[in-house]
Amino acid sequence: MDSFVVKKEEENNRIDCYLAKKKDLSRVAIQRLIGEEKILVKGKKTKPSYKVQENDEITIEEEKPKEIELKAQDIPIEIVYEDDDMIVVNKPKGMVVHPANGNPDGTLVNAIMAICRDSLSGIGGEIRPGIVHRIDKDTSGILMVAKNDKAHIALSEQIKNHEVKKTYIALVRGIVKENEATIKMPIGRSTKDRKKMAVTQNGKEAITHFKVLQRYPKHNCTLLEVKIETGRTHQIRVHLSQIGYPILGDTTYSNGKNEWGIQGQCLHAKSLQLKHPTTNKEMVLEADLPTYFQEILEELMV
Repeated sequence: MDSFVVKKEEENNRIDCYLAKKKDLSRVAIQRLIGEEKILVKGKKTKPSYKVQENDEITIEEEKPKEIELKAQDIPIEIVYEDDDMIVVNKPKGMVVHPANGNPDGTLVNAIMAICRDSLSGIGGEIRPGIVHRIDKDTSGILMVAKNDKAHIALSEQIKNHEVKKTYIALVRGIVKENEATIKMPIGRSTKDRKKMAVTQNGKEAITHFKVLQRYPKHNCTLLEVKIETGRTHQIRVHLSQIGYPILGDTTYSNGKNEWGIQGQCLHAKSLQLKHPTTNKEMVLEADLPTYFQEILEELMV
């Protein structure tokens, strides 16, 4: 159970607005919890319109996550590299990395379990075995999974210390003028929509580098190579949208309109540069662009 005590400078805010800033919950979710009497003020039920007062003690009864049965599923997936310590795959667009409410199966973890059987790190927890890092559901590309705890710790440390170099390919709307540039804008949870991220003054540091690979004036598109120093949620999508070049097909950070009817963003995790978790040998692993992405680039050249 979470609890908060309202400070003087916080009073007279609606309780749903107040809690949306405190918790990673949308106002709609907070209003539902209030209706279910799982949010109380001084031990008593309240209303979403209630304006909090100094020294109000607000308690939130945590919702228990639904039980998710984790099972191996024979889902075809391209293996880029595999040994006793790690497996690296080319995740297809549309696949969620690990099970969660709303996506109980059909995930990358379900596919990896069928390939690796019992040889996966347990550090990620029951529903995230071996998962060292993630990419969005509608982002395709390279992703590494640890097969044992020692490898998991070593790979996680490299990511934490910014030693893993990640390179992406993005197709954006608009003609990017600069040949190369760096975007350094903090990213945090959007105050307008808690399901989205945004550039915000109180966010965490986020640094994105990009360079132009090809401009397509006829179609008002630009192909970019993108490298990130930090790994904030939706970082590339938020940064590029913020400077006026949203990723083609991204329905969250642009209107998603495109002449090819693409569902989901044209963003591909192309390569990872890292040290092997056991041998410490430098490795550069690459995942080919998905077919749909290659076909769009071919059409752009016409």
